[in-house]
Amino acid sequence: MLKQAFNAPFFIFAALALVSGTVCYLALGREIFLGSLQEDIGLLADVIPKLGAAVLIAAFVQALLPPNFFARYMGEETGLKGLTFATAAGAVTPGGPMTSFPLVSMLQNTGTGRGALIAYVTSWTTMGLQRVFMWEVPLMGSEFAIIRFVASMPLPVIAGLVSRLVPAEPAAIKRQRA
Repeated sequence: MLKQAFNAPFFIFAALALVSGTVCYLALGREIFLGSLQEDIGLLADVIPKLGAAVLIAAFVQALLPPNFFARYMGEETGLKGLTFATAAGAVTPGGPMTSFPLVSMLQNTGTGRGALIAYVTSWTTMGLQRVFMWEVPLMGSEFAIIRFVASMPLPVIAGLVSRLVPAEPAAIKRQRA
């Protein structure tokens, strides 16, 4: 598990954080550096509990449901019906990336097809009902929100269909990367 957590991307981001922190300290001084560091620690304190809760929810859902539950509705063989189901699920999924992507990871681990995953994420980003009701309707008005939502409806299904044109990565290459 530690090998997966401390892999190449971790070390790349750690090096980038160290370099950018050093540049910030040298260019802007100790006071700005410490202020930025304090804000970053506050952000981490806000993000980590939410991410932890989302990962736990995804794990519990995966444990509670039969292994093929999501594959039955959004597997590769479900076709357009699976893409439509994934689009609807993405539109009603609340929260930001910290809460949604653990669910996406769980869906991937339980047999959801690549096209449905892409439709789900595309729907979540373009059609999220939470954002429509909390931001678009109050700030932009109902007409704007309805037109934008309806215009976005085909996008997740199109994205899922386009993903089928891209060949799947061979299983042997996937195992080598893991």
